[in-house]
Order: sequence, then structure tokens, then C-alpha cells
Amino acid sequence: MGRRKTKILLVLQWCSAAGGAGAARRNIRAVAAGLADAARLLKPRAAGSHNPCMHLQPYLSVNGLPFTATREDVIGRHGWPHSQERNNVGLTALDYGAQVFRFQDSGRLEEVTARAEVLHLGELAVPFAHLAAFVRANDAAAFERADFLVSPRYGIAFVPQEPCWVTALARHCVGEWEELRAG
Repeated sequence: MGRRKTKILLVLQWCSAAGGAGAARRNIRAVAAGLADAARLLKPRAAGSHNPCMHLQPYLSVNGLPFTATREDVIGRHGWPHSQERNNVGLTALDYGAQVFRFQDSGRLEEVTARAEVLHLGELAVPFAHLAAFVRANDAAAFERADFLVSPRYGIAFVPQEPCWVTALARHCVGEWEELRAG
């Protein structure tokens, strides 16, 4: 008999001993529901996966996390990342799946990239499908570089052809994007 059948048989025997066939069925349902709830609660979720929105106060905070946050602040808020690696521009990225936080070696937060079907700028909500048009209409200083549309006014960079990923920039990052534009 296979291990799975043995486990099921043991559960059935335990449930039957607890009050007959009717009770066994009720107990099995209760056990199954309890196991399903436990599995759902224990399943790791990507940070921000429950809310595919970005709430941005340009250059101040992203989803309530200030740009003054440290690596330790991010880990304290979101737990350990799925991965941590150094990218090709020398930033350390904490990857949570639906959000990625990138830091300089000094610990300064540079940018936060998140899945964002909707970008909230104060009281204004902009669906990603309309974000490029919104930026072009409302930020005369916006420019494109390496397929990214960069908005100095809103402190964001995103690739319009890659839906729902938006990068919020720290104020000091805009100069680096400006230099890329000139080059």
C-alpha cells in the first residue's frame, strides 16, 4: 500500500473511531478544511501581491515606505526576500517577487520597482494602460531612454510595453537618468 493510501486509511480509522461513519465524514471534512486553511496561510506570498497598486508620493514614499528606509526597515516590514543580488549597475536588489527594492552600498534606497496595475498619486489613480499618455500630457520634462519612459515630475520610470511594472525613483536618481539621456 502506498504512503498516501496509508495516511488516508489512518485518517479514516481515526475519524471512524471518533463516532461512526457519519462522524467520520464530518471529521474528514473538518480535517480537510483545516489542512487547506493551513496550506493557504503557510503559502509564501510575494510582497504586494495582494494589492497590485503603487501608492506614490514622488520622491518621498512608495506604498507608505519612505525613501529614507534602510535595508533593515524593508526586511522588517516584508520579511526575508526571495532573493538578494547585486545588479549590473552596482545596486543590491532585495527581490520579493511583486516588489524589488534596490540599495546603494551605503544603504541608501535608490528605487522601488513594483507590479502596479494602478498608480496612485495622492487622490489621482492612473491605470497602467493610460500611464504613458498621462505622463506625456502632464510632465513636459519626461523623456525616453533604453525603452523606459522617465518622469522627473512624478519620479517614475517604466517601460510602457511591459505592462504593470513601475519603478519609483529617489530624487537623486533622476540626475543619473538625465546623464543616460545625454549619452
